[in-house]
Amino acid sequence: MIYLQLFFEFFKAGLFAIGGGMATLPFLYDISDKTGWFTYGQLADMVAISESTPGPIGVNMATYVGFTTAGIPGSVIATLGLITPSIIIILIIAGFLKAFKDNKYVQHAFYGLRPASTGLIAAAGFSVFALIMFHKDAYAASGNILDLVSIPNLVLLAVLYYFTAVCKKTKGLHPVVFIAASAVIGIIFQFGGV
Repeated sequence: MIYLQLFFEFFKAGLFAIGGGMATLPFLYDISDKTGWFTYGQLADMVAISESTPGPIGVNMATYVGFTTAGIPGSVIATLGLITPSIIIILIIAGFLKAFKDNKYVQHAFYGLRPASTGLIAAAGFSVFALIMFHKDAYAASGNILDLVSIPNLVLLAVLYYFTAVCKKTKGLHPVVFIAASAVIGIIFQFGGV
């Protein structure tokens, strides 16, 4: 019965959470309230873990909840529940799109979507950058201009830029190396949250 409930709860989240993994959060709060499988504190931990591990955040959280609730079978079932609606919808769309793939209007529409999606990704990246680098509340409280910019994050940004774009020996390393190194540096130097 727990497996069926896991599948159903995450199927609903996968069906209605439009806009990426963070859109599953309201559904996860609802699941927490209805089932008691995890607390809001554990949900915050899930978000942190899911953000720092490879893969989509929604899938990572479904896997985490499924595992903590019902072990490995639960993790597989919760993950399948979350991705099943997307698979069904994509198959339906692919069926229709195949019939219209040579249509010049469809091709123009997809061409027009490229800059829009690039802009959305850039805006999301800028939002995260601004959130991490600038602390308006700290500046407003103290009035000290040095409190506006996060100096440790600025130093880490400069170091990462050097090793990823300037230094020829490390320039070609896989991004995972830099992500792992940043995580270790954050733990060692106890970088604070936003």
